[in-house]
Amino acid sequence: MSTIHELFAQKHPGSAALHEEAVGIFPDGVTHDTRYVTPFPLVVTHTAGSRKWDVDGNEYIDYVMGHGALLLGHGRPEVIQAVTEALSHGTHRGASHLEEMEWARWVLRLVPSAERVRFTSSGTEATMLALRLARAYTGKTHVLRFTDHFHGWNDLLAVGSSRNMGGIAPEVAALSYVVPPNDPALVEQALESHDDIAAVILEPTGASMGHAPVYPEFLHALRDLTQKHGVLLIFDEVVTGFRVSPGGAQGLYGVTPDVTTLAKILAGGLPGGAVCGRADIIDMIAHHEGVGDNRVAHPGTFNANPISASAGAAALQIVATGEPNATADARAATLRAGLNDIMTRMEVPGCCYGVASIFQVRLGTQCQCSDAEHLRPSESQKPTPPNIISAMRLAAINAGVDLMSGRPSGLVSAAHTEADVQTTLAGFEQAFSALRTDGLL
Repeated sequence: MSTIHELFAQKHPGSAALHEEAVGIFPDGVTHDTRYVTPFPLVVTHTAGSRKWDVDGNEYIDYVMGHGALLLGHGRPEVIQAVTEALSHGTHRGASHLEEMEWARWVLRLVPSAERVRFTSSGTEATMLALRLARAYTGKTHVLRFTDHFHGWNDLLAVGSSRNMGGIAPEVAALSYVVPPNDPALVEQALESHDDIAAVILEPTGASMGHAPVYPEFLHALRDLTQKHGVLLIFDEVVTGFRVSPGGAQGLYGVTPDVTTLAKILAGGLPGGAVCGRADIIDMIAHHEGVGDNRVAHPGTFNANPISASAGAAALQIVATGEPNATADARAATLRAGLNDIMTRMEVPGCCYGVASIFQVRLGTQCQCSDAEHLRPSESQKPTPPNIISAMRLAAINAGVDLMSGRPSGLVSAAHTEADVQTTLAGFEQAFSALRTDGLL
């Protein structure tokens, strides 16, 4: 019987050959850190709905979903039509346009904190702009963030994450204070000890799409503490915006931050990001008379690109109905329950949990979810061993299921069907058996 790695190599000779060429072109042969997979990544040729196909003709149920950008699934007809029509008017007008206004109206309608909006080209740019606005508005220099919360490859926010910090000046890294999440007392201690904190920023459901959860009561405590100490609260909703509810995590949990960063679903699967929030903060970008050197300049060749704006407006119009979230959330709930049942029956140590349409699988240690969304605090400190993560990803691919790289997790879309969920559960059962055969479970 073939091992997981042997079967992976047998099923994907085309991807292997193309990877050999790619390593001479790109670092590691890939164009995104999370696409780095050993022994080699898949090369995908096309997608549709909940599916993707690779160069070897293998078909997968996709739970990467454009790194979280595709709540509606691949190739949603309304989005494709909007992009096609927009292309006929040109890709870049070098001027204001109607599409950016329509896009912004949907953001203002859906996101509770949004009084003004400024578009960027990515989520990383959005967090960079949010922090610059916070420093300009408050006159303070530092930021308080949380261990392993990801905010793009922004220099100021790399410290305290599990990612390497090569090329980041120590002086820049020193502008961040980092504390563990879910402990209001530590946050209050930091705010009382440092009078130079402009803002607190976090992923509102927790690090890595909620893999290490933040508890809703902590969000409410943060809102109270930041208001008490005159510090801005920034929700990085690049992943959670429009996914965990049409209004994001702030809509789901009833906590309104001062500033919100958005990307992914915002642009309907195309490049695009945004900063929105209180008008007096976002208007630090405006050319006010007498503002002087404190104005936050914000150029950007592809800000509110009309193609992304058209895709985003079309996608958000559908999101506003609530139907995509309801469908994706229901499918994810069925998937999480099914996975927990399989792991119990197969005596696989671990559990599946997650918020809304996100699912996370914790393997290698016995745990019990405290509810449908979260691990208990003690369990969240027990990560899945790296060798099991790597093998699980390959075993799932061998079974026709593509998960997020770096941890067993995925994002469900409105295009996923009940049949997809049942096929996925069978694929997980096959993958768990393969892990056990290889002596990993």
